[in-house]
Amino acid sequence: MRKRLYLLTILVVLGLPTEACLSMRAAPSLPPFCRDLPRLELRQARVQFVQENRVVTVQVEVADTPEARGLGLMCRTSLPEDAGMLFVFEESRPWAFWMKNTLIPLSIAFIDEGGRVVDIQDMDVEADPTNPVRTYAPPVPVRYAVEVNKGFFQLSGITAGARMEILW
Repeated sequence: MRKRLYLLTILVVLGLPTEACLSMRAAPSLPPFCRDLPRLELRQARVQFVQENRVVTVQVEVADTPEARGLGLMCRTSLPEDAGMLFVFEESRPWAFWMKNTLIPLSIAFIDEGGRVVDIQDMDVEADPTNPVRTYAPPVPVRYAVEVNKGFFQLSGITAGARMEILW
């Protein structure tokens, strides 16, 4: 608080804009295991889930390389309400996920080669994120997965059987 007040005082004395300082909030402190993780620039896309007469759009970062899929949403302290990550695999398999170094609870939709949601699971933050115990796997091989904030699919009325379309 003293640092913020001191900075604000300097900005006022110098006649510089103070709007940015007034809206500053202390960034959440990341755990040590997050500090050295690489940051990747990922492609952006939108995915639409269609179920009956309902269409739900999610802004996604695309994890389509082994490195990007390995990092996933690790060490994020928040995720916008309508955002997530699309995992794209080279082939369909029963790809399993875990919550290693993941700080926010998520829901995951597993999607087959044809774009049909085959399963949705909720994933909780592990007691020790550096040593996850639980894995989450689909009941059948999948080509895609979409992670969003926990409960998003339920609140949006999206269940297994919905269709997903990627909008590049």
